Amino acid sequence: MPLSYNILMKKITTFLLLMACVMGSFAQNKEHSISDYFEIIRPNFTGETAYETTAFVEKYWRIAGNTGFNATVYRIAEHLETSGYVLEDKASDSDRFTYRIEKRPLKNPTWEPVNASLTIVGEDQPILNYATNRNMIYLNSASTPPEGIEAEVIHIKDLKELESVDVNGKIIFAEMSPYRLYNLAFIENKAAGLITYNNPKYLQPEKNTTSIQFREIPYNEKGDAVGLALSYAAKERIKSALTKGKLSLKMAIKTKFFVSEELTIIADIIGNTRPKESLVFSAHIQEPGANDNATGVGTQLEMAMLSAKLIKSKQLEANRTLTFLWGDEIISTRRYIKEVKNRKPEINWGISLDMVGENTAVTGGSFLIEKMPDPSAIWTRGNDKHSDWGGDVLNVEDMKPHYFNDFIIDVFQRQGNHANWPVKTNPFEGGSDHTPFLKADIPGLLLWHFTDQFYHTDNDRIDKVSQETLKNVGTGAMVSAFALINADETTAKNLITLIGNTAKSRLQLETDLSKTALNNGAKIEDELKILKTWSNWYHMALESIKDIKSNQDTEVAKAISKAQNDLKQYTDRLIASIK
Repeated sequence: MPLSYNILMKKITTFLLLMACVMGSFAQNKEHSISDYFEIIRPNFTGETAYETTAFVEKYWRIAGNTGFNATVYRIAEHLETSGYVLEDKASDSDRFTYRIEKRPLKNPTWEPVNASLTIVGEDQPILNYATNRNMIYLNSASTPPEGIEAEVIHIKDLKELESVDVNGKIIFAEMSPYRLYNLAFIENKAAGLITYNNPKYLQPEKNTTSIQFREIPYNEKGDAVGLALSYAAKERIKSALTKGKLSLKMAIKTKFFVSEELTIIADIIGNTRPKESLVFSAHIQEPGANDNATGVGTQLEMAMLSAKLIKSKQLEANRTLTFLWGDEIISTRRYIKEVKNRKPEINWGISLDMVGENTAVTGGSFLIEKMPDPSAIWTRGNDKHSDWGGDVLNVEDMKPHYFNDFIIDVFQRQGNHANWPVKTNPFEGGSDHTPFLKADIPGLLLWHFTDQFYHTDNDRIDKVSQETLKNVGTGAMVSAFALINADETTAKNLITLIGNTAKSRLQLETDLSKTALNNGAKIEDELKILKTWSNWYHMALESIKDIKSNQDTEVAKAISKAQNDLKQYTDRLIASIK
């Protein structure tokens, strides 16, 4: 009897283990829809890690190599390790969650601010103080002597004045970029110091009178160039004092230059079946603000940690490789793309996380998806609007037709509808980590907020950040990523439907706009060019779905061809309607 019982229990145990393996295999191979990914990720992405990380990072004034930048890198590494990521040098062939910290010497010493004040000689209270205006010191400004410098102020209206005014040993005050003044002020005219004001209107300086948008001067090996940026209130106070006669200021600045190295941290979740294909997220560390870009750093870290957790628990799988990169804006991403020998997979898609946690009610910055170059960057009309950052008018040759735009927009609009969270888009403008992807002909776009009235100012602090926004952006980004890294023929067919329907909606909208334009005197050939350009863009966007290689490429190719033919016929009917 005991022998038979033991045999029975062994058989039961074997059966249960077999079923566990089968269920685990089923979980790994299950084809998830977009809705499935949302159901898995939404309850797990809380935004807590993103917010806590943002609060840590924003305490520092960060550029590559300095204390805050490096502290951020090592904090990321610590959190990655607690989530199961293994340092690449110590990883075995079976480790799928790895990370590395790349170290490179900096060409110039790094820099960080320590303290500063600006005071009218004869007064006790400073006009500006670093404790409350931490963006007041120009990046790369040297230190003054410990006691500061006292000098007469010379107000310069334009650069030509410097040709006729003696500013040797004086403090130059101007309302323009300090970069424009640098050579004339310090190299040619031996000014004692420089103070400038040039806050743009979108910062609402007359309302946010204490805001200072950080400014920079070139690195000077001699270490004798010192200067401060002014708030609107400080600028007005100095101008008022100048109306009363000669004015002298006391400027005290303490900064640090030191030899350091540039760090980049890269984490990989190695793909299960297609490890040589990848999606890359990039978030830059440098810059002094909370929203810009501590929020991108924090959101991406929670995404990396949660992705590992969900894969380990077999709730999700990653068939292609998923990469998370933190570093110096544009520089680190561009280098990662170019240095093929340092990465194993090719890059299929790139997404930049930059200013992704704004409390819109406070900052005014709407959440935006900056699209890959499409015809809205040539003809910006209807609901398409550039941000206050602005963008150059592109040409037809600059277009980057791809399904990526409308796929990401669709995913984020689903999250927006779920969370009652406005999701908007803007035509391509550039200026962040999505641009290196595009220049390398890799589909890439930007997740961000604008117009932020505290952008690049010392008022961009943690009180302007929303954990709810961090959660929404992180959720949308993760769903997008897993849908793409696990994309198959079903995904491709769904994309064909999405792009085909979106194309027809866009062409109908452009037709309506063209009819209005024609009624207002526009030329028919100009309006036809717009319609044909959009139609061609979507024709090629449909073609790009072939990037999702599958075992049914022929079937997918036929479906793409049919959708393209339908699009052509639809376009022909619309063109006929306005001729």
